[in-house]
Formats: sequence, C-alpha cells, structure tokens
Amino acid sequence: MIEFRAPDAPPTEPPERDGVKGLEGEPLVVSISDLHGYLGATRSALKTVGDHEDYDPLVESDDEGQLHWAGGDEYVLVLNGDLIDRGPDSEGVIALVERLSREAPHGHVRVTLGNHEWGVLFPALVHWEEWYSSQRTDDDRRGLCEAVANGDIVACYEGYNFTYAHAGQPTRYEAGPINDELVAAAEQLAPAIGTGDDDAVQRDVIDEHWRVLSMGEQGGRGFGAGIVWLDFRYLPGASLPQVVGHTRQEQPVQKGNVVCENVIRSNQTNPGGEAVLVESPDSLRSLERTFDGEVHTNDFQVPETAHADN
Repeated sequence: MIEFRAPDAPPTEPPERDGVKGLEGEPLVVSISDLHGYLGATRSALKTVGDHEDYDPLVESDDEGQLHWAGGDEYVLVLNGDLIDRGPDSEGVIALVERLSREAPHGHVRVTLGNHEWGVLFPALVHWEEWYSSQRTDDDRRGLCEAVANGDIVACYEGYNFTYAHAGQPTRYEAGPINDELVAAAEQLAPAIGTGDDDAVQRDVIDEHWRVLSMGEQGGRGFGAGIVWLDFRYLPGASLPQVVGHTRQEQPVQKGNVVCENVIRSNQTNPGGEAVLVESPDSLRSLERTFDGEVHTNDFQVPETAHADN
C-alpha cells in the first residue's frame, strides 16, 4: 500500500524519526493534514509554498504535471494523517507522498498515522466497506506495519514549538516514547494478520496501546480517544502546544496552544481554501489559497510555554 523508502534506504531512527531537531540546520516545517484522496487540492496546497513571495518552492511540476521535491534540505514536510478515503484518488495521493518521500533528503518527509490509516490496520473495529482503507489486502496491512516499524509512519513529530499529531492529546507527551509505543503495537499486530487470531489481536493491541490507538467513547473521537482519534473539541487550550487535523475546519484555527489544520474537505465546493502551515523556530503561519488563486497568510500565536521548553 505505502512504500515511502527505496529498497536500499535505511530506516528512519530516532532522533530523526521523532522531530525536526534531529536534523541538521533549522529547516522550515510545512504541515498539511487530511488529504483524504483529494489530489488536486493537495497539489494546490503544497504549491502555496513558493507561490508566496516569502518562500522558496517546496515542490515543482515536471513537463507531465507531476510534482517533485524542490525543497532541498530547507524544508520538512509533515503529512499529518488521513492521506486516504473520502476523496476520489487515494492512490494518487499515496503516489505523490511516496515520490516526495523518496526524492527529499532522508527524514525530511514525515507521515503521522491518521484514523483512516488506523482503519487499514484494524478493520475488525470499523465498517468502512466502501472506502479505500477497508479494501486493502493483508499484505497491505503488513506493509503498513513495516512502515511504522521502519519509522516511515509515526504517531507524532516534534517541531520547534508545536508537536504534530493527527488528533493530539490533552495531557503532555513526548514523541519518542509515543512513537516507540506505535512501533510496539505494529510489531504485535503484524504476525497475527490473516490468521484466526487477527480480530482478537486487533482488539488486544488497541487495549494495550490505548493512548495512541483507542477510538474513545461515542463510537470514536470522544473522551478516552488516543492520539489518532480524539476530536479537537476535547483538546483544552492549555494542552501541550500541538498542530492537529482530524476535525474539519473552514480555515486553520487556533484554540489556546492548539492549532487545527484540517481544511481540504470543507472547501471542496468552493474555489480556494487549501492551506498548509509553516513553522520556523519562532513562528507559525498559514499559507491559504484564496478564491482567485493567490496566497493569503495568517500568523498564529506561539505559546510562551513552548519558548520556555526550548
């Protein structure tokens, strides 16, 4: 299903796996969430970096219109969960992310696990028969487990002042231990895939690694949900500074220390609205596509607690 690395490429190990400070220099962190198979909107969002005069391009088009990495080592791209389902071209989005991941310097394209990738791993817990995630084979599921074990897919990624996770958590956490827990879950699940124990092991893995994987109350997204599932409304403003997706917004919004960037799906019926966030060591800004194709910026507050932790 997902092959982010060339066959001879090494795994992404800590500290590169877990945060931007594991890389050399101070690359800008560009993030986007909930692509959901909307390839055109994804392309438009990624091209806002470079379409604005303050930023060099992150990607560039070839003669056939395919996007390629153009950011050198000046950027880290965080795909903040839910690459697939809902939209018309999950395969196209995956192919784009795979291509950028292979072309970028090692560790400069990071993918966090979204609840729809979760659905590939744990099909016994959901009934999404019409969606891409539920049509994956056992080999696809094993491949996704391998991507987690190799550090290609993580539960969260630490930027300069914000931690990136698909849904986030209200209590403090560190990327290293949380990502180690996701690896342990994948290694526990993989041997059971396709066996008679598959469904039972899926439930056991979620119960054991609930802080990462639990759906929570209310059929998912409610209290007790893990970092992949919790709804934005249950993240207090005083939480750890985080950038999350998962909960749909018309435009990126900030609630205290937490910024939600899930905007692609809510803007499908209107021109524009696609957006990315760009984080530097001392700022967080959105680049938002306007109805006429231009790029609007909006600066978010960096919590004082974030500066104090650096």
